[in-house]
Amino acid sequence: MKKLFIALLLTKMLCANAAGDGMVVADAGVSGGKLYEYKNFPTSLIQARNVYVWVPENYSSQKRYDVVYMHDGQMLFDAETTWNHQEWKVDENVSALIAEGKIRDCIVVGVWNIAESRFHDYFPQKTLNYMSEAEFCEFDKELDASRMNADSYLKFIVNELKPYIDKNFSTNKGREHTFLMGSSMGGLISLYGLCEYPDVFGGAACLSMHTLMVTSKLMNIRNTEIAAPAFCRYLEEKLPEANRSKIYIDYGDKTLDSYYAPYQQKIDDVLRRKGWHVPYWTTNYYAGMAHTETDWAKRLFIPFMFLLEKE
Repeated sequence: MKKLFIALLLTKMLCANAAGDGMVVADAGVSGGKLYEYKNFPTSLIQARNVYVWVPENYSSQKRYDVVYMHDGQMLFDAETTWNHQEWKVDENVSALIAEGKIRDCIVVGVWNIAESRFHDYFPQKTLNYMSEAEFCEFDKELDASRMNADSYLKFIVNELKPYIDKNFSTNKGREHTFLMGSSMGGLISLYGLCEYPDVFGGAACLSMHTLMVTSKLMNIRNTEIAAPAFCRYLEEKLPEANRSKIYIDYGDKTLDSYYAPYQQKIDDVLRRKGWHVPYWTTNYYAGMAHTETDWAKRLFIPFMFLLEKE
């Protein structure tokens, strides 16, 4: 038993060294590929947090892999380790797509959220600049604009995390091979990240994008009436050049998603006015789908194919 334990420990250490300094084999289980974890990834920009890196079966340093940076990283791989016992089934979905030759080879970087700061990390920060002074004061009273931190969060991904990933994994570094993906507030920060860093990211997938733009605890129509139009004004000015990148957005009609349609339509109007069209942009509506990891898992193959489909 002692020899077996030592052998397993050595195997884990060797796998970790192969992935890069600081990485260990994750405790979370996956059905395909390998999952590594960097606990409390060092940063000078935001609160330190764990980072997952998933690589497909037969990952090889002799090949180059596209990279998808996903938010809410702790929810992506193993329902046994999540707070609600749901998961995105990233490993199952992406493994199948790669095996079937439907998408380019890729790795997935899952950036964990910090529950207490999630809203402020993911809210598109420069939206505040598109509010009137009176609107900002009203919004600030309830949502504490001083805590907004999305710009630092994105700088962390671009200036600290991405260089580490590109150094320690065999990646395609260019923008056309680097993507953002998330759901709900994670959808907002994905679209915002594409707008802020169009030369770093080549696309964003935004599942059940939280177009209400306020936390569930402070979800009142007035806050949304301030934030949602301000975000549209931001997009009018800051969307990347039309059809140079890829934008995937979707929403359902159950639970929280049932509120999204009118606000999503306003964002769609902006995208049309700015010249976006298929195959570079799509907004998909899914009847019967709710605001849950279970339902995002059911359709996850669609945004992955949209971003990474082989030509």
